[in-house]
Amino acid sequence: MKSHWIAIDWGTSNFRAFLMKKHECIDTVSAPCGLLHVPDRQFATALRPLIRHWLDEFPQLPLLMAGMVGSQQGWQEVPYVTLPAGSRQLAQCTATLETPWGSPCRIVAGVSGNNDFGLPDVMRGEEIQLIGLAALHPGSQESQYVILPGTHSKHAELHNGEIRQFSTFMTGEIYSVMLSHSLLGRDVPQAPEDGYAFALGVTHAQHAPHLSNALFSARTLRLNGVLNPAQVASYLSGLLIGAELHAMVRKQAWIVGSPALTERYTCAARQLGITLTSADGNACFIQGMTQIYQCLHGESA
Repeated sequence: MKSHWIAIDWGTSNFRAFLMKKHECIDTVSAPCGLLHVPDRQFATALRPLIRHWLDEFPQLPLLMAGMVGSQQGWQEVPYVTLPAGSRQLAQCTATLETPWGSPCRIVAGVSGNNDFGLPDVMRGEEIQLIGLAALHPGSQESQYVILPGTHSKHAELHNGEIRQFSTFMTGEIYSVMLSHSLLGRDVPQAPEDGYAFALGVTHAQHAPHLSNALFSARTLRLNGVLNPAQVASYLSGLLIGAELHAMVRKQAWIVGSPALTERYTCAARQLGITLTSADGNACFIQGMTQIYQCLHGESA
């Protein structure tokens, strides 16, 4: 196994790369240049300037990529691995390509399966963080429940380091659409988070079983003066996160995400009597990619 390599998380909106020396991250690069910002699918052209300073020092560095870069809209589509899935299954299903400058490159597959409600579900990128979390905290328990909040929030169940089941909640995307493209967000100013409005949304989510009905309360509570326009965004956030957490059957879980978003979920969970333990998203991704890289090169993961 070469001592230096690059782990890349290339999503729809963002790009992150980690220069690795064996199992240790020694440098990072991040940029808002996800798939949506790559013109004419020229991924090699977009990638090289981002990691050129590493290539100058270590020519032809091996690359291991994950995320939407392996989707139909990505550099090369990699078929999903069906559940259950762990580092070995993902390592066995990578796609291989070679960059114009000679770096060998593999793209890790995503994961597919039926969710808790019997409907088909998929993920690309989050599976790496899940595998990394299980490796970083192997002694916590045989079975782990994990929330990965975001545009498409994931709730996943792990057993002995393997992903056994997961469900997607479009919490972040619904929030964005409601604020930007619906009557609920009309004339809503940018404002600091409002703790009262957020908590009210979490509470109302528990009493309104139909989310499409509950969402309209962001309009009516404003009309009757309970909320002012500056509180609407926080109320919507609480309502949507509260509805997502209401679907949980467990009272204890891990949460992996950005500090700001993790704090919102933790606050809502506390209100509902749920305990969330946070884990660093970058650390989980690096560990997950290391697990797969070890498998690819014959090391025990």
